[in-house]
Amino acid sequence: MPSHRRPGRGRALRPRLPQEVRRVRTAPNLLDRPAPAAPADLTLRRGAARVLIDNWTGASTVPSRTLYPHQWSWDSAFIAIGLRHLSVRRAQRELESLLAAQWADGRVPHIVFNPAVAADAYFPSPDFWQSSRAGRDAGAPTAVETSGIVQPPVHALAAWLVHRADPAESRRRGFLARVQPRLAAWHDYLLTRRDLGGGGLAAVVHPWEPGMDNSPCWDRALRRIEPSPPDSFRRADLDHGHPADRPTDLDYGRYVRLATEYREAGYDDRVVRHRFAVEDPCFNALLVVSELALAAMARELDLPARRHTERAAQLTGALVDRLWDEEAGLFRVRDLHTGTPVDEGSVSGLIPLLVPHLPADVVRRLHATLTGPRFSAPATRLVPSYDLTGHAFDPARYWRGPAWFNTAWLIERGLRTHGLQQDADRLRADFLARAGGSGFAEYVDPSTGAARGTRHFSWTAALTLDLLSADPKECTP
Repeated sequence: MPSHRRPGRGRALRPRLPQEVRRVRTAPNLLDRPAPAAPADLTLRRGAARVLIDNWTGASTVPSRTLYPHQWSWDSAFIAIGLRHLSVRRAQRELESLLAAQWADGRVPHIVFNPAVAADAYFPSPDFWQSSRAGRDAGAPTAVETSGIVQPPVHALAAWLVHRADPAESRRRGFLARVQPRLAAWHDYLLTRRDLGGGGLAAVVHPWEPGMDNSPCWDRALRRIEPSPPDSFRRADLDHGHPADRPTDLDYGRYVRLATEYREAGYDDRVVRHRFAVEDPCFNALLVVSELALAAMARELDLPARRHTERAAQLTGALVDRLWDEEAGLFRVRDLHTGTPVDEGSVSGLIPLLVPHLPADVVRRLHATLTGPRFSAPATRLVPSYDLTGHAFDPARYWRGPAWFNTAWLIERGLRTHGLQQDADRLRADFLARAGGSGFAEYVDPSTGAARGTRHFSWTAALTLDLLSADPKECTP
């Protein structure tokens, strides 16, 4: 078990903001950095940079000024990956500000709340989570309010890519030396407190944790949960999002019930009886790749790396043994209450293509599924979030069908990891066309290509910058 001693806090993770960062609105230097020569690429790059500049708060980047006005965990990781092409210092700050809110048990919370934002601007609000009080025994920070749940562990990969963008600047500022212990503690939490199935994989205990909030993969498990009464909460998301795009009120009531039970148990995984507990392929695939990133960091810092490479190998084996479905040609979610796989096809089951040492036959089957009729959308090469032929497919409703830019980016890296360059090139080209054409939308309708969700979405803009700028040979650490 990780100790309850807080990983190194203090001034080191709160460096004085440079002048370029304090100029939130103007920041012409970020727009004028070297860029691709093609005029179309330059226009796209400037548009993406403008989204990130406008969504910067001075310490981190909000996903959206309207729908998501605080700092989100895996959003910040994806945002840092794009920011490294504008300002390495700002990309470092993005991750450092998130990790400054880490709990003493190692968890990185899925939301860090900005006290300057009105309490009713987002629900569940800080008053609901009550992290500094309810989470005291689990080591919640007292200086900032957070949620009590987590999101996918893409942070170490992001930190390594930020380091690689300018190794000299990273070494000068001691960036890796500061973040590596925190990231290691984060993984320790997931691989100890969250190995609820005893099979070596991390479990998620709320549908918001895997980041795919209302995926049909959670429906069976959620049916066991009695929803909180609808008059016990007010959904702020419907102030900025169309009800047809968002999770239903019934789903939200169940989300609230699960979060309330976790809060009342003090967010302590050792004592709470999690009524929702599943092993998710995407979540664990990102943990594999981030363990490899930690190994790369350890080598850079002259620290032992073997522990992380061994963990990555063990996680890869457990991922295949517990979640791979050969007949379906993808990875399945495992419901830990029944001990059985969930018979739903999700983009989560394709993202393990990102893992570098998968068996060759698994890679072939994943590729066939990705390019087959279940996930080849008629209007875009972006990958739908749910099986196009599935009973629950909905092209508009959040994670029940729409195609997302962050999952496309992960799959593009996975294709390159396994030498599938032509497919990766086609996905990259469509990503860039859709991102610019949609006004950097949150996601798109895979049947029509129409922009859905909020616009000027930060991870869409950030990952656009990455695909415009990054070396296509740069894949896993």
